[in-house]
Amino acid sequence: MKKLLFVLIAISVVACQKEPKIDYALLSGNVENSQATVAIIKSADFEKELTINTDGSFMDTLRIPENGFYTLSIGREFTPLYLKSGDNVSLGVDAQNFDESIKYSGVGASENNYLATKTLNNGKVTANAVDFYSLDEAAFKTQLEEMHKENESQLSNLTDADEDFLATEKQNLLYDNYAMLSNYVQRHGYYTKKEGFEVSEDFLPESLKTMVFDDAKAYKSSQSYKSMAFDKVLTAMFDELGDDITAIGPEQLSGLNDIKIQALKNDAIDYLGNFLVSPGNSQMEAIYNFFKSNTTNDDTIAKLTETFEKNKNLVKGKPSPQFANYENHKGGETSLSDLKGKYVYIDVWATWCGPCIREIPSLKEVEKKFHSENIEFVSTSIDQAKDHDKWVSMVNDKELGGLQLMADNDWNSKFVKDYAIQGIPRFILIDPEGNIVSADAPRPSDPKLIELLEEQLKM
Repeated sequence: MKKLLFVLIAISVVACQKEPKIDYALLSGNVENSQATVAIIKSADFEKELTINTDGSFMDTLRIPENGFYTLSIGREFTPLYLKSGDNVSLGVDAQNFDESIKYSGVGASENNYLATKTLNNGKVTANAVDFYSLDEAAFKTQLEEMHKENESQLSNLTDADEDFLATEKQNLLYDNYAMLSNYVQRHGYYTKKEGFEVSEDFLPESLKTMVFDDAKAYKSSQSYKSMAFDKVLTAMFDELGDDITAIGPEQLSGLNDIKIQALKNDAIDYLGNFLVSPGNSQMEAIYNFFKSNTTNDDTIAKLTETFEKNKNLVKGKPSPQFANYENHKGGETSLSDLKGKYVYIDVWATWCGPCIREIPSLKEVEKKFHSENIEFVSTSIDQAKDHDKWVSMVNDKELGGLQLMADNDWNSKFVKDYAIQGIPRFILIDPEGNIVSADAPRPSDPKLIELLEEQLKM
């Protein structure tokens, strides 16, 4: 008997050892009317590309880091997705009617069909943002309450849904409500053209007014929670920084150390790095090192490093990159070296760039003010060769002053690449010796430009 019991136990142990542990989810689907070649599954700490075949089908095994909420993107469209280990879910979608056509089947379909329905219903209510946020306070709250009740009803009617999903999504619905209330505060006055508008004292619930953003799970699970947390952090930082970012160092960003959610800190650093790791910031290197040591996101570190490497030789006092033999609108060719001995204020622009054109009146005023000073105003177009005649005509029609030049190879011009220019308009100030004063100088419409030029020209 003991021998038989031992054999049975041994068989049981072997059987347990052979029982596979499912640590993945299967996702498949079919996409109609789309030119997209990949579908992307993404969360704060996970990203996977799924190849879409020529017939619109796709299938893959996803080793997800945890059960929870993800985003599925196909082309420019995206939708929330809930995945858990053991799921085998398939979706069908028509890209021309994305939200309206999404339908899931298989293990995991229940949660995701709910999310698709919620997205569609919420989208219908908020489709016209102007009308939605122009409602008076009572009518706006009524709309929110009706939407909340409808979503709660859909959630409560789910069968075979994951218990953690149900609990998390119930909380997410509250965050959705809070986010829209917060948006109303910001948008109602703008849409209704009520200058100085403020909501009534009891418009926001006390729980929202005192909300502390320290829930890492909610930051991953709720786009609304994420948006509110990010907005609160960035608003507080910009209030502290003010308008002048020419000398921002780590000490002005100590608030990052108070962020409890690492994913939120990562997102804030990723955003701030876009303009603080800049040659226009005299503490660029210190900021770069501070950001790099405070983020855990490898992609952000790589982007920060790439930006820093491009900009480290563009700080004040470094020799300016050169351009040579650019076509001059008045005839002949001009090189930057031809202007040595003068300050040079360079406007990098294009005829198709709306913000560039809006700076023209201010640029004319600045040119007029400093007309007799030792400074040359140079406008360098990066229009493509096919738009050469359009450039010529616009210079004539708008009676543009200064030196009007055309770069030799639009965005691919060496001067543009050497200055790491990724967006226009971009303004650069160079001193008479050919050294950089500012690789990202103030715009003509910014009063700080007058201050900078007067300081340099000792007026």
